[in-house]
Amino acid sequence: VGAFGGRAEIMDHLAPLGPVYQAGTLSGNPLAVTAGLTALRLLRETDPYAELERATRSLIEGLKEGAAAADVEITFNQVGSMFTAFFCSGPVHDWTSANRADRSRYARVFHGLLESGVYLAPSQFESCFLSTAHSDEIIGRTIEAVSSALRRC
Repeated sequence: VGAFGGRAEIMDHLAPLGPVYQAGTLSGNPLAVTAGLTALRLLRETDPYAELERATRSLIEGLKEGAAAADVEITFNQVGSMFTAFFCSGPVHDWTSANRADRSRYARVFHGLLESGVYLAPSQFESCFLSTAHSDEIIGRTIEAVSSALRRC
């Protein structure tokens, strides 16, 4: 949900009062607003954040073990349920350190994972996100797929 505003002499230029048409894909769409409000209500009621962080830590620990078994250097950055893997020794905290990552290995692992039905962001510099739909079973299967791809790639 978003909004914008300004002084009356500027806002009066927007339709329907003025000649400037403003639109967005979901502007004023009651279904989109209802979906957003429902999502916010469910998040408040279920408070999934601690479980999401636990699940993300579990995934990362499993991925670290898989990388170590494949003798692959990997560094993870994580905030809550968002994380990024860098194929380099850590830490990664800025462009210079992120640029040390082996992007060609990331590409090989990315394509290897596609063959296993695991889809990651296609760019080394994008983040991954866990959701409440990622069960421990799915996390386990993901760890297995990544570990296998790391050994092959």
